[in-house]
Amino acid sequence: MSQIRNSHRTHSCGELRLEHVGQSVTLAGFLENLREVGQSLAFVVLRDFYGTTQVVLEREEQIATLKGLNKESTLQISGVVRERDSKNPKQPTGDIEVVPDTITVLGRCRHNELPFPINRSREADESQRLKYRYLDLRNPEVKRNIVLRCQVVAALRAAMQAEGFLEITTPILTASSPEGARDYLVPSRKHPGKFYALPQAPQQFKQLLMASGFDKYFQIAPCFRDEDARGDRSPGEFYQLDMEMAFADQEDVFSVLERVLPPIFAKYGTYNTASSAPFRRIPYRDAMEMYGSDKPDLRIDLTVQDATNLMNDCGFPAFAEGVVKAIVVSDFAGTRKQIDQLCAEVEVQSGRKAYWFRMDEQGELVGGISKFLQDPEKKADTIQRLGLKPNTFVGLTCGPLLAAQKTAGVLRSKLGAFCPNHMDKEKYEFCWIVDFPMYEMGEESGQLEFCHNPFSMPNGGLAVLQKAARGEVDPLTITAFQYDLVCNGVELSSGAVRNHDPEIMLEAFQLVRLGEEDVKGKFPAMYNAFTYGAPPHAGIAPGVDRMVMLLAGEESIREIIPFPMNKNAQDLMMGAPSFVDPKQLEELNILCTQQEQAQGE
Repeated sequence: MSQIRNSHRTHSCGELRLEHVGQSVTLAGFLENLREVGQSLAFVVLRDFYGTTQVVLEREEQIATLKGLNKESTLQISGVVRERDSKNPKQPTGDIEVVPDTITVLGRCRHNELPFPINRSREADESQRLKYRYLDLRNPEVKRNIVLRCQVVAALRAAMQAEGFLEITTPILTASSPEGARDYLVPSRKHPGKFYALPQAPQQFKQLLMASGFDKYFQIAPCFRDEDARGDRSPGEFYQLDMEMAFADQEDVFSVLERVLPPIFAKYGTYNTASSAPFRRIPYRDAMEMYGSDKPDLRIDLTVQDATNLMNDCGFPAFAEGVVKAIVVSDFAGTRKQIDQLCAEVEVQSGRKAYWFRMDEQGELVGGISKFLQDPEKKADTIQRLGLKPNTFVGLTCGPLLAAQKTAGVLRSKLGAFCPNHMDKEKYEFCWIVDFPMYEMGEESGQLEFCHNPFSMPNGGLAVLQKAARGEVDPLTITAFQYDLVCNGVELSSGAVRNHDPEIMLEAFQLVRLGEEDVKGKFPAMYNAFTYGAPPHAGIAPGVDRMVMLLAGEESIREIIPFPMNKNAQDLMMGAPSFVDPKQLEELNILCTQQEQAQGE
């Protein structure tokens, strides 16, 4: 049966096989290539969404018609299928060809030169690809990622419905609230001086649904954050599998995702191996100590060791104070040039230097800072405490605890990528990072702030917060029922058991200098709803974009988004953001001084 039949075609370009030989068919698609063999013989490759078909032109007038067309023009071709003399086993349609009776030009490409070859668009400059994204998407390799995205979203939706979750959409125009990133603001025409905000996440709405008596909620939710781009983060907007459960705790959330995700990764993933449930659980402080990161890539078998007491007195000035971390890499085959390059990359990414030495095949400590370790007693102590063997590399970082840990985490990732014997790249390794700190000291403010989600339930509940308020407990030691799901070094999602008790909520906010009136003013709906009795609830929101990026084996998240922005949050294809007509600003009661300057230049 035909994959597709409509007014323009009877079959797709990826469908015809030997069993269709002798049939009259109509195809429609893009002119990918025309190759002339003689005056009255030419071969055409016609491409549509489903594949390609070879068309043989044996009439001079047909050749003349297509010679006058540019590549990527759209055609309708009607003719008869016949078996090819010279088959192409690499093509699904390689056993057949179509001999046309009629050729109709449906859409003429009016450009002699394309911005890039369609089938090699991924080699083009990214700005060109984004500007001409509609051409980039014609590349089957690029299109494949978008198809994968559609399949994964459909599978996630089906799996969540099978778990008994209801798909409920939440508002896009809402109130601004402190979620940790900058809001995108939308001015209100009817209420001068007031603004809506695009939701950074449906956080408050999904908790309000739990307070409303719904038991299990989910949606493939659009989220909007005015933040900078990264390889695994798209600026502007992204999508997440948002979910929340009433009368649930951390274990209930873990159980759902451990049932939902593995089958999807097994079916759609680039790699054949993935963690099975239950996923490994690592407390935040252990993750930072062992891996130098709260999103460790467990495909790498290297761990971070504390070498502070060992190195503080070795005589190397950078190690004299603070914390020293070490990563020991056995069977290391890197050259001095490669080591220098690796250390330079660590410094660029972390902002701090990495140091090193190695044990050669004769058991001597050489290179890097080794001259500070040549005292026989220090040398023996170093070898024994780090467990060194011949042909071993030792990477070192130092500084305040968190800085030394994070730099070691970057170094660990670089070493894992460099040493294939220490990283099994072709698998998916999941883990839960649990017990995140409830509070941290703000880098800019120097004062106590929430570390992650302010709506999380603290370990110890009201009692531990009251002890902190009385000075009996250091707030920085309080952990929360917050958790991240990590896969291959990528944070897929954050979640938490929610703080559903107004009394506990007020106590938690008072520690960051926000009183009852502040809480009521910033979160009026949620606070008031909780005063009417709310069930314990918990949730999480895995990022769909990041998930598909991992499944596709891509390094950049832009490869799996149909119409992504560039790193500067610009849509080069549509020309967004853009200036608007002054009349529109006047209607919104907005005076835009930057626009006036730009127009006056």
